[in-house]
Amino acid sequence: MAKYEPGQLPSREEVMNFIRTFPGGKVTKRDIARAFGVKGPDKVFLKKLIRELTDDGMLTKDVGQSLRPADRLPGVQVVEFAGLTNEGDAVVKPVNFEGEGKPPRIFLSAKKGKKPGPAMGPGDRALVRLTCVKDEPPVYRASVLKILKPAPASIMGVFHGGPNGGRIHPTDKKNRDEYWVDQGDVNGAVEGELVLAEPVPSRKHMGAKRVRVKERLGDVSDARSISMIAIHSLDIPYEFPEDAIREAEKAKPVTLGNRTDLRDIPLITIDPSDARDHDDAIWAEADDNPDNPGGWHAIVAIADVAHYVKTDNALDREALKRGNSCYFPDRVVPMLPEALSAGLCSLMPGEERACMAVHIWFNKDGQKIRHKFVRGLMKSAANVSYERAQAALDGMPDELTEPLLEPVLKPLYGTFKAIMKARAKRAPLELDLPERKIQLDDHGHVAAITLRDRFDAHKIVEELMITANVCAAEELEKHRVTAMYRVHEEPPMDKMESLREFLGTLDLNLSRGNVMMPRLFNGILEQVKGSPHEHMVNEVVLRSQTQAYYSPDNMGHFGLALPRYAHFTSPIRRYADLIVHRGLIRALGLGKDGLTDEQMDKLSSIGEQISSTERRAMAAERESTDRYLANYLADHVGDEFMGRITGVTRFGLFVSLEPSGGDGLIPISEIGMDFYSHDEAHHRLVGESSGEEFKLGDRIKVRLTEANRFTGGLKLNLVREDEDIPGLTSRKQHKKLGARHARSGGRPARGRGKPSASSKKAKSRGR
Repeated sequence: MAKYEPGQLPSREEVMNFIRTFPGGKVTKRDIARAFGVKGPDKVFLKKLIRELTDDGMLTKDVGQSLRPADRLPGVQVVEFAGLTNEGDAVVKPVNFEGEGKPPRIFLSAKKGKKPGPAMGPGDRALVRLTCVKDEPPVYRASVLKILKPAPASIMGVFHGGPNGGRIHPTDKKNRDEYWVDQGDVNGAVEGELVLAEPVPSRKHMGAKRVRVKERLGDVSDARSISMIAIHSLDIPYEFPEDAIREAEKAKPVTLGNRTDLRDIPLITIDPSDARDHDDAIWAEADDNPDNPGGWHAIVAIADVAHYVKTDNALDREALKRGNSCYFPDRVVPMLPEALSAGLCSLMPGEERACMAVHIWFNKDGQKIRHKFVRGLMKSAANVSYERAQAALDGMPDELTEPLLEPVLKPLYGTFKAIMKARAKRAPLELDLPERKIQLDDHGHVAAITLRDRFDAHKIVEELMITANVCAAEELEKHRVTAMYRVHEEPPMDKMESLREFLGTLDLNLSRGNVMMPRLFNGILEQVKGSPHEHMVNEVVLRSQTQAYYSPDNMGHFGLALPRYAHFTSPIRRYADLIVHRGLIRALGLGKDGLTDEQMDKLSSIGEQISSTERRAMAAERESTDRYLANYLADHVGDEFMGRITGVTRFGLFVSLEPSGGDGLIPISEIGMDFYSHDEAHHRLVGESSGEEFKLGDRIKVRLTEANRFTGGLKLNLVREDEDIPGLTSRKQHKKLGARHARSGGRPARGRGKPSASSKKAKSRGR
């Protein structure tokens, strides 16, 4: 811009144009004066002009007396993630937008010549520098200066009262803050109570952050508080918004209309005795087609959730946010409101329900011949628990299962036996890992911890569900409709090398030359069946596998030995299944509520979202289980247990107690009077003086020394028959060695810190 000669002062329009086009966006009166050559007494005029523009609402002053047009955002400010464009670009919005109407669009841009920083996602905030790239309407590009830790909308913690209020210690182990509650914000909370609090604005910049108690959740030692701690610590939504509840409660039962009538077929649901929802029903008969001697015809009917949860309605948005239902010993956090999850979408006996069903025909060897999908109306003949179904098949039917035995249960079992022939030929991964069940009493306390029974009744349902899922994936591919696959990729090469090296220590060989297939692992597992190494090898093989996820890109399912697989059978509790239902409706022309073009374009991001929520649910369930076990075992501190080593690290041994399954740590300093080096390749600790070994899978006797009800942590000591181990002879030496271990992190320190051969080998492998 050309400078003005003294006396030629800028107009209002020229000043505004200069500020709008100034590079960097941050303009001061000094910048304006320099640009226009305003000096001496003329600065008084410029100051007056700027004041008039400010009074007229055309200019705004920011921190540091910088100026900007009133319709422009500040050059540096805090923004929050607002979503993605159709092209996948991140869009943010100002946290404190004071303008009229909707906030302007702000696109994130990477810094040129620099590595990209952490990506922003839902709930993230950042400090950014803005550049206006378009005036009408204003559009901005933002470069991230710093990703900010978002302030929690609510805090769960334990309340400790005092005469002037109280303090809250968060249950989240990662949150080390302490919060202050003023007397007027206590809301009746008492000492030791679990509470939910919300931040309170405060002008004080020193001391604890201030909050107010908004909900009292009961005594923190009450077992019913356990799942709430896990739910809150992992930010799992557990209250439905009003609009989603209204939509669910307004839903009506369907009529037959254009649906296929399945009401006369005695479909049954087979579920755990404490199941909270019933979204799949099954039935089978011998195939009467003379071209298929010995074959079977089965129907798998699934709740038609897509009829009620329309794309992008309030229910759909909340279901996607949750991704899946979360199950705890004392409660369930459902993906859908109760009016649907336990009502119209639950296949209750004697009630007409909308369903998506697949007819499947098998030959006598269990190979699927063909399938056919329909959108139907069904009426469940019964809900049978696994135990009662198995008892009936074993010749002990009761009043419920007696009339179902010949027409339904026996044909289902015949179909299952045929499918198992095909399964044996396919040879999916056959891991044998026991699953534990926590049983609560009427007060919510742990009454017992048992191993879950595995009946043929479980397998009947599982195998029919797997086949139905395969049918769904095949049908979508056939009609060229993008599917949401359940992907389980083959194990990565680095994990395979570690597994081969470990198996070699047990004289087991996992060949390098063969194509990686589940049957190779099954051969190893069969060799160790019934041996002392069985549990250990199953654990190590499991750890070598990749984690399954959801994606529109088909990479196959390694564990099931299937080229294509899509979850179809649980749309009440998994959003992935709802997507597959919509895809089938679109592919087969079964209604106007199928998968939309817009949602198909977003399947990659949806897959990432629901894979993330699945991992979140698994972590929450694991956390709550740990806390329940700690509560159960707290009354047994000092008792001795048999346990199995499930993890070997440089700082100690992780041990799973038998029969409870509680996992505790024996610190390396507490193992014995020797110096133990970590042999990572062989999953073991080795005493350098004694040669004593502790390896993955070993059964050992331990003493429970601590059970933390609050965190779920267990601390153990090793119980020895003989404390006299060669190499060290005194307790004083033992204590000194323990301190040395703590300082060195459990690494070998023989010869003034010189590493042993085993540790050199571990380091050379990139440990």
